[in-house]
Amino acid sequence: MLLVIARLWRTGPRTRSDGRAHTAEVIPAAAGRGIMRAVGEAIGQLLPFAVGVAVSPMPVVAMVLMLMTPQARATGVTFVLGWMLGIGAAGAILLALAGPSDASDAGAPAGWVNWLKLLLGALLLLVAVKEWRARPAGDAEAPMPKWMGALEGVTPVKAGGFAILLGTVNPKNLLFIVGGAAAVAQTGISGGDQAVAWIVFTLIATLGVATPLVIYFAMGDRASAILAGVRLWMVRNNTAIMAILCLIIGVKLIGDAITGFSA
Repeated sequence: MLLVIARLWRTGPRTRSDGRAHTAEVIPAAAGRGIMRAVGEAIGQLLPFAVGVAVSPMPVVAMVLMLMTPQARATGVTFVLGWMLGIGAAGAILLALAGPSDASDAGAPAGWVNWLKLLLGALLLLVAVKEWRARPAGDAEAPMPKWMGALEGVTPVKAGGFAILLGTVNPKNLLFIVGGAAAVAQTGISGGDQAVAWIVFTLIATLGVATPLVIYFAMGDRASAILAGVRLWMVRNNTAIMAILCLIIGVKLIGDAITGFSA
């Protein structure tokens, strides 16, 4: 991941027009403000997708279960690190692939980006319908995914690897990550600015799984009761949360695509 980000960071000319290397490069204040605005625009575009990853209930439940194991401290920390590594690497790869594809056309999203938004929006709407129809009736508790049972005796190393898979291979998260990468690429900012924007995405997307770990370290003996309550609420409302989240972001993507086509 670091190599890919470094490659993105180096994107752009490094020599003068006469072929000599730059000895110093001074960015005028106006240009600097323009860069900040462009990065701010990219962060604003990716924010809904990062929040979508952050509030996904099942990864939070997985973190809570790991914090109930004998090696809670080590597994919790490696899970968060693996989560960040997976999301960071996935975004860096997607942005590197999007670079040669001209995702930005004179400052506006390219045609293929609008089609991608339309496809992602439609898929998220389908996920929203599926999740809403699968919600438990009344006070019934939704069934836990089978992979949750493997977390009881998980080791720190396995926790890190599991976090990478859960953060990137999970279809719902993957849709949000692809959407976030497309939102950054469409702005046409430089590779270095893309790296900054994706670091922000990764940090925001990590807030959900990091919160139980912070509670565990900060609350001491009281953490168990709090985390048990969080787990119960997340499991009970998982399908409703994901349905509403996918509906909102799916509609936004479709609206953005329609706007792009009509521009």
